[in-house]
Amino acid sequence: MSNTAAKNKAIFLDRDGVLNHEIYDYITRLEDFEVLEYQIPPLKKLHDEGFLLIVITNQGGIALQRYTEETLAEMHRILNGKFKAQGAEITHAYYCPHHPTVGGECACRKPKSGMILEAIATYNIDPALSVMIGDKPRDVDAANGAGVKGILIEPDEQISYDNIKKVLSN
Repeated sequence: MSNTAAKNKAIFLDRDGVLNHEIYDYITRLEDFEVLEYQIPPLKKLHDEGFLLIVITNQGGIALQRYTEETLAEMHRILNGKFKAQGAEITHAYYCPHHPTVGGECACRKPKSGMILEAIATYNIDPALSVMIGDKPRDVDAANGAGVKGILIEPDEQISYDNIKKVLSN
């Protein structure tokens, strides 16, 4: 029996340097968490076209005890609130709380693809119809490992709707 259910499409998004200002260290305090609100309009356009917006972020500072999962959850509440205020919605924020210096390797920390693969399974996503936007090569590596096209941007660079559409059409 074939699976006739339509699959979803997604825009996977790294967090630090893509959705919030990159400070080149762990963002440990709420007052340092600055959402890049200029990213919301191009992502809202994609959201309106049926793309799920899914955050995929390494948060090794949790394992290093630089901040707590409660602080991270509050940051994500702020992020979600800014998106909802402009009519877009983040479906889910996946995060890897591990750090290789504490407890060794894990399957979720980028450049591994564990978080993206989990999202694909949970939300019935077609990797071929999806992209991952990140500001580090490990973001693209994680995407490629899950069969998703990766788009590398500079930290805090504005996301280009047209560029995403071009990558998706190839």
